[in-house]
Amino acid sequence: MVTTETAWRADFRRRWAAFAASEVGSAVGYSALPIVAVLVLGVSDFQVSLLTVLAGIVSAVVALPLGPWIEHHRKLPVMVASDLLRFAAVVSVPVAALFGVLTYWHLCVVAVLQMAARLAFDSAGVAQLRTLVPEPHRAEANGKFETTLWTANAAGPPIGGVLISWLGATVAMALDAVSFLISALTLRGLRNPEPIAPRTAEHHWLRDLTAGWRYIFRHRGLTALFWNSMIFGGCLMALTPLLTVFVLRDLGFSAWQFGLITGVSSVAGIVGSLVVKPLRRRLGEHRVLLFAGVGRNLWLFLVPFAPASTVGLVMLTAADFLLVLFAGMFSPTFATYRMNATDDEHMSRVVMAWSITNKIVQPACIAAAGLLAAATSAKTALIVLAAVLLTGIGFLPWRRDSQ
Repeated sequence: MVTTETAWRADFRRRWAAFAASEVGSAVGYSALPIVAVLVLGVSDFQVSLLTVLAGIVSAVVALPLGPWIEHHRKLPVMVASDLLRFAAVVSVPVAALFGVLTYWHLCVVAVLQMAARLAFDSAGVAQLRTLVPEPHRAEANGKFETTLWTANAAGPPIGGVLISWLGATVAMALDAVSFLISALTLRGLRNPEPIAPRTAEHHWLRDLTAGWRYIFRHRGLTALFWNSMIFGGCLMALTPLLTVFVLRDLGFSAWQFGLITGVSSVAGIVGSLVVKPLRRRLGEHRVLLFAGVGRNLWLFLVPFAPASTVGLVMLTAADFLLVLFAGMFSPTFATYRMNATDDEHMSRVVMAWSITNKIVQPACIAAAGLLAAATSAKTALIVLAAVLLTGIGFLPWRRDSQ
């Protein structure tokens, strides 16, 4: 007879394999959609940017009412359906391109559906993982997911770049689509029965829609981490285009040197996710959360003051490495904290509220930083971002009893 311990571990391995498949596929096809827009359809720079903005904001609006519905239904079918929707949406691009009927608005619809399905999957997936993995093992489980994520991000984009160069962007998208199908089929193999989804006697649409945010703001620790997350995520997303301009144009580094700077970050993420377990054993989860939370916000100031020399290249590489190293430690620790601090009746809505806010805040930060850089300079915008990022240190659960 299979024991409960053996049963949940076997299901966790399947869950982990499904996560790995979809993350590797997404990493391989990461840049494929905008490349298809540019090379196949010949759209403008504005339309490429609009594609990203639409994917974030419209998908958040579409996904908003799904949070309460997911909360009160079994999570595994939602995850499988989300994977199948992503498969159908992404595979439609190479199929349409093959028959010569691909349009820009088709890409927009695909981007929105793919992102909305991702939000639904994550909302259901965190709740499902919480019920699958016993509390003493959640930190280890989240650490494995984090290591897999960074490994996929380290290997996937270079592989995707080679595939796009050799076979075209639509082939990379086809592989991305297949990864979602593999994930769905793997998830179908989970055997541990899900607990009955929480039910409420009464439903009020506004109360249900806002339940995730209300739960977050009733919990002192989650509230602090919510604002910390928005500051860090917004600054990090705003950093990406500014760093490209600053390094390549203002400092005059070559493309391979820029690739070196950004390439080490994935390795740093892997290292961070691997060292978090011994650190947690030595320092305890709360101290690791604070240590990593402070650490990931400190290093951006190295970037705007880097000179156009070998010293500058070292400063830029060190800043990126250290930022991502501490982020790799922080993310699984934070995921475990949020999982343990949220009850079964609110887990899906808390994750959905978190994700939707991110999808709104991040484009706003990108736009604001871009406007500031246009009015002043990329260096000035980077200094402002570094200062804002430092304020995130104040939004950590400094009190151990943050309830």
